[in-house]
Amino acid sequence: MTDLTPSSDLPAFRRRRGLRGRSLIPGKGEQDLVSTKKSREILALPPDEKEKPLSWRSGYFGALDIGTTKVTCLIGRGNNNGSLEVVGYGWRRSHGVRTGSIVDIQKAEAVIRATVGQAEEAAERRIDSLVVNLSCGHPHSRLVDCHLPLGGREVTDGDVQRLIAEGQAKAWQEGRDIIHTLPIGYMVDRMYGIVDPRGHQGEQINSKLNIIDMNSSALRTLDTVLQHAELKLDALVSSPLASGLSVLAPEERDLGVTVVEMGGGTTSLAVFCEGKLLHTAQIPVGGLHVTRDIAGVLSTSLDTAERLKTMYGAAQMGSDDQREFLSVPLIGERHDRLARIPRAKIISVIQPRIEETLELVRQSLDNSGLGRFTNSRVVLTGGASLLEGLTPVASRILARPVRMGKPSNVFGLPETAAASAGFSTAAGLLAWAAGADRQFGDISVSEENRSHGFVKRLMGFIRTRV
Repeated sequence: MTDLTPSSDLPAFRRRRGLRGRSLIPGKGEQDLVSTKKSREILALPPDEKEKPLSWRSGYFGALDIGTTKVTCLIGRGNNNGSLEVVGYGWRRSHGVRTGSIVDIQKAEAVIRATVGQAEEAAERRIDSLVVNLSCGHPHSRLVDCHLPLGGREVTDGDVQRLIAEGQAKAWQEGRDIIHTLPIGYMVDRMYGIVDPRGHQGEQINSKLNIIDMNSSALRTLDTVLQHAELKLDALVSSPLASGLSVLAPEERDLGVTVVEMGGGTTSLAVFCEGKLLHTAQIPVGGLHVTRDIAGVLSTSLDTAERLKTMYGAAQMGSDDQREFLSVPLIGERHDRLARIPRAKIISVIQPRIEETLELVRQSLDNSGLGRFTNSRVVLTGGASLLEGLTPVASRILARPVRMGKPSNVFGLPETAAASAGFSTAAGLLAWAAGADRQFGDISVSEENRSHGFVKRLMGFIRTRV
């Protein structure tokens, strides 16, 4: 008997030893078998239980987004269906802030006080403590590896705390304060992907932490401004992390995504994967730089340049832009004397700055050291992302799939849905205050420990989150 001799009644493709090459082509007499054979039955996964809405903390919460171009305050609460409801808001043009940092304490205090007061009046309630965005003080994100010997015993709460303490000690730098300590994952004796190591037994426990810190003097300045405005800093949250909370679906954060928040003075980014924040970065270029470019080239005021950018600006040239003319008032000229310029002139000023910003984002992602984790989809948000034609330009320069993002599951924001991307950070701050912080297991440093020496700061930073 040879391999070519039929030895059973099995179909021809089984007799040909697998599904290779020509064996997939039905032979004579096999056509009916292939066409009439029912699809093979498979064992389907059991249906998953319906995911419960996120359980928010009770009460009302305040969020304050201090930006270069605007300051926004939201007061809201969480609903039983998992959504957030804004019951009062205030937003005003920013003063005393440049590229995310406070440069004039008096002006910043005045605009913060007025903005919070406007939100409190609309909500008909007073808010004493706020969750504030972190964009000042040159925030920096770094991944830190730490380990702890166990000797074959069970992992306890104290072991996890000592492990976190080791990571913070490694990341600590003179003149900088740690703001976020975000566990990415734990490993016990080469068993990867452990979410909560407590109860596991082994010889050694390892952890990788994403630690975000900032300049200490910038934090003290922020504290001073808030105290002058009779407000308390409840928590400080990285701006791109907050934006990611409001514009990304949980599935996106699990599969891998980068959110790019294009603000007025800065462009910040955050990389998520498996529901964890892996990396953040900040680029000191934003929408206000585009406005200044237009004002400088056209010799017009910043207010006029901002209006031209908002109403007629675009990220790339169109076929009719040379034929469309606009009337622009010039600085130093009479109000009735207007210059007529083609729309293409404005776009020719905007396009190189936008391309430069996106190239800096791509460079930051490529240099992050995260490899394949930065190759997934990019979500653009923030006020500067509303520029016409930005998505295809970003997709070309970043060489990644790109979509626009705006806050979801948040009701009552100051602007309509089309322009709500400008409030992504504020909406994310409100979500963090209401309980979204529990998804990341952040270990924060209290204000008391922050003001003392390194030893006390290292020993007292643990605060259990439920």
